[in-house]
Amino acid sequence: NKYSFVLLQVLGFEVDTVNSVQFSNHTGYAHWKGQVLNSDELHELYEGLKLNKVNRYDYVLTGYTRDTSFLAMVVDIVQELKQQNSNLVYVCDPVMGDKWNGEGSMYVPKDLLPVYRDKVVPVADIITPNQFEAELLTGRKIHTEKEALEVMDMLHAMGPETVVITSSDLQAPLGNDYLIALGSHRKTKADGTKMTQRIRVESPKVDAVFVGTGDLFAAMLLAWTHKHPNNLKVACEKTVSAMQHVLQRTIKSAKAQAGEGNKPNSAQLELRMVQSKKDIENPEIIVKATVL
Repeated sequence: NKYSFVLLQVLGFEVDTVNSVQFSNHTGYAHWKGQVLNSDELHELYEGLKLNKVNRYDYVLTGYTRDTSFLAMVVDIVQELKQQNSNLVYVCDPVMGDKWNGEGSMYVPKDLLPVYRDKVVPVADIITPNQFEAELLTGRKIHTEKEALEVMDMLHAMGPETVVITSSDLQAPLGNDYLIALGSHRKTKADGTKMTQRIRVESPKVDAVFVGTGDLFAAMLLAWTHKHPNNLKVACEKTVSAMQHVLQRTIKSAKAQAGEGNKPNSAQLELRMVQSKKDIENPEIIVKATVL
């Protein structure tokens, strides 16, 4: 939330933030202390907004959640907000796990998967899973770009108009030093025909483990799809380019702090958001998308 909140404010969005956890620091550190918000507490916060009749929003963005009842409450709230504003766009980052050295594993309880698959994804408009999460949601493994496109079609069929697989272990045409992201936007035109735009983005790999990049990606995509609603190519180029600017600045700063030959620690690898304000507001396009 720390990252997405700052980014959205900088890009001109007024944001009401609910922290699903209130921790001393992110969980990439050796220790953390704090509290986890439960579904009753979330409901209480929402009731306060409702009583004041300020529960009309244009967007909802959700990320890391560990509890099934909390996630189910999010779905109830999104459905109610969509009754208040039928144009509301729900952007969901279905945070469940990732791949390390080719092996996927979940870092949230396994009982979240059916809630995401059966309740959350059907009410979402934009989803940003990584490859492993897309495989979990559809029950299909991805080995090729063709299979990835088929998985995105399956995800469209579940509800969302826009699907972006934020990272994958597919072989990039530009080589092993690049990471592939894939996007698909499906729109139903007035005459009922469906139009699909698909893109591939290859971005240079950065040799470090950052925490919060998924949150940053989802928030950035929300902002740029708002500004370019019918152009997923431009929205993704701006999203990934801005991400690159932030990550390159962060790694440069972290290495300088760590000193020659030392590995940067978690504190040094905290994303340099404030220092990247200009790049967030108006990113120079350094990563181009290919239309498929």
